[in-house]
Amino acid sequence: MSRLYGVEEAAEAAKQFAMLENTLLEHRTLTIFGEIDKDCAQRCTERLLAMAFKSDDPITVFIGSPGGHVESGDTIFDMIRYIKPVVRTVGTGWVGSIATHIYLAADREHRYALPNTRFLIHQPAGGFGGDASDIEIHARELVKTRERINRIIAEQTGQPIDRVEKDTDRDYWMSAEESKEYGLVGRIIESADELPTP
Repeated sequence: MSRLYGVEEAAEAAKQFAMLENTLLEHRTLTIFGEIDKDCAQRCTERLLAMAFKSDDPITVFIGSPGGHVESGDTIFDMIRYIKPVVRTVGTGWVGSIATHIYLAADREHRYALPNTRFLIHQPAGGFGGDASDIEIHARELVKTRERINRIIAEQTGQPIDRVEKDTDRDYWMSAEESKEYGLVGRIIESADELPTP
């Protein structure tokens, strides 16, 4: 009996998950929470493409993540900019590191934040292993990645590159209001009514 009950619970959980997924896709909404990794990048890419194939109506992406793997974040950033529909990003909770990079994929007029959102920008970190030549290769790649991300932050916020380089040298935290002043956030919203409808 307990084994059958476990199967029934699993079937019900799968049914609830499918209902949630279908509802979000139907309303052209994607959520990114937790660590950004290859599985997150694959899931986001598949859903962005599916919604883009279906129509050109805007897509809304809610982001609340401390960050994660840089290249996985790059994949989501590039896909947001690649597809035809306008993508609106909405920050909530903590948007940090590569999650901030993803958030910046939307044009400023399509970047929103809920009032208690905090943003974090900083330089990418990397773990180096191997011999001295491997460490040197990794260090060079890390410098190139840092320069690229700083350039994107400057372009998307309107801040001078030298200020961004200084700010990202260490952890740089901003409230929603501070992020708006910095140029990260286009508009702070408090309710769904404030998000423009297509």
